[in-house]
Amino acid sequence: MDLRQFLMCLSLCTAFALSKPTEKKDRVHHEPQLSDKVHNDAQSFDYDHDAFLGAEEAKTFDQLTPEESKERLGKIVSKIDGDKDGFVTVDELKDWIKFAQKRWIYEDVERQWKGHDLNEDGLVSWEEYKNATYGYVLDDPDPDDGFNYKQMMVRDERRFKMADKDGDLIATKEEFTAFLHPEEYDYMKDIVVQETMEDIDKNADGFIDLEEYIGDMYSHDGNADEPEWVKTEREQFVEFRDKNRDGKMDKEETKDWILPSDYDHAEAEARHLVYESDQNKDGKLTKEEIVDNFWFHMKLFALLRLLLQTF
Repeated sequence: MDLRQFLMCLSLCTAFALSKPTEKKDRVHHEPQLSDKVHNDAQSFDYDHDAFLGAEEAKTFDQLTPEESKERLGKIVSKIDGDKDGFVTVDELKDWIKFAQKRWIYEDVERQWKGHDLNEDGLVSWEEYKNATYGYVLDDPDPDDGFNYKQMMVRDERRFKMADKDGDLIATKEEFTAFLHPEEYDYMKDIVVQETMEDIDKNADGFIDLEEYIGDMYSHDGNADEPEWVKTEREQFVEFRDKNRDGKMDKEETKDWILPSDYDHAEAEARHLVYESDQNKDGKLTKEEIVDNFWFHMKLFALLRLLLQTF
């Protein structure tokens, strides 16, 4: 097996290798957390900092001098103001928070883009992706490592075509992002459901029954007694997943399970930040309102950290 084959096998097997038979596999696609901090402004503004800046950017701010922090924040505000009218609205702030929240997705796309835009024309065609990812399979149609690469390639091609809105089999960066992270795009959610059902529906009847549902999360591996969480999942399937009580999940029920309509944390945080920082109560923020208000937050944040270190 050459290096490329090894890396592909490794990527396919990692999820299984890292999980124990008694651990739960989570198929549900959740929004990334805005912060791992508790959202309680009476105690600190840590959550707001992470939500506004992104957790990694917030760490960087903590290492800057007060003057540098204020200057950096002003530059960020200019980027948030999408229409450059001098104000930041709730929608613009929500979009920025979502960007900070999902920055890892864009970083992943940038990494993969470099490896697949082979002719460096600013686009990735299906042929480029296929050759970069499966080129060795085409050269060796019967690899001896046990993986069905042709089936994987067919599945990737189907997803690529779904992401490719204009049907020219050439992806822009946005379309390539939808291909790599389909759960983030409304028009790609059907393919997420389809692929999930294909993975779990072992008898290929177009539905997910209780045993298939449990079998995807848990392997008995010779153990007669199921962990408590497995028993809970059985109850969840019967009481909540199988909405029409026919003993199986169809496409819509599967979609409700893996792509739940979560509370929009980004919008709630954007409204909170505008409310707290909007000094003249006009429903939008100037750069001065944001910098001045967040500057107060940061000073308090630094003071709290100093107190914690002191005690």
